[in-house]
Amino acid sequence: MKRASLIDNLERKGVVLTDQERELILASFETVHIKKKEYLLKAGEICDFQAFVITGCCKVYILDSQGQEHIIYFAVEDWWLADLESYHTNSPSKFYIQALEDCEVLRISRDVKEPLYDKIPALERIYRVMLGQECVALQRRIINKLTMDAAMEYEDFCKRYPSLLQRLTNIQIASYLGISQEFLSKIRGKKKI
Repeated sequence: MKRASLIDNLERKGVVLTDQERELILASFETVHIKKKEYLLKAGEICDFQAFVITGCCKVYILDSQGQEHIIYFAVEDWWLADLESYHTNSPSKFYIQALEDCEVLRISRDVKEPLYDKIPALERIYRVMLGQECVALQRRIINKLTMDAAMEYEDFCKRYPSLLQRLTNIQIASYLGISQEFLSKIRGKKKI
């Protein structure tokens, strides 16, 4: 059962859930199907949900003042999606969340999730672990941007996310790295030599 991967993900955070808690959690999420190129969230909307990817791949990105796309991260199976600033401050999102493939996600709204903490206190610990992991990933991304050149960043991306290389276009990888597609081609060409 695909939905069981959500429970596996939560329990890998170091908490054992009872059967009743598992059922309550699964009942709290709605299944959402997103077609390729469709949006789960657009800039200006309030992100009042968090989503868990069952199948597919999404990109989370912003547009700069010239309309240039900058990919913040990709989310594939077993990853979480949200704009945490919008979610926690109830402010309009700056992000777009778009499906790069047909996707199935499990989504939980803030209104459903918050009361769930009272019913399942272990969820607060799970959420703290998830936030910690998110902070580590963002810190790593910032450090890479400040200390690595584009070739080093690309090499790190390849090592860290080898399965994504087959699923993403050069344009998408270049956007994530903050370089042009042409420069990415040069980096790849040098890597083959």
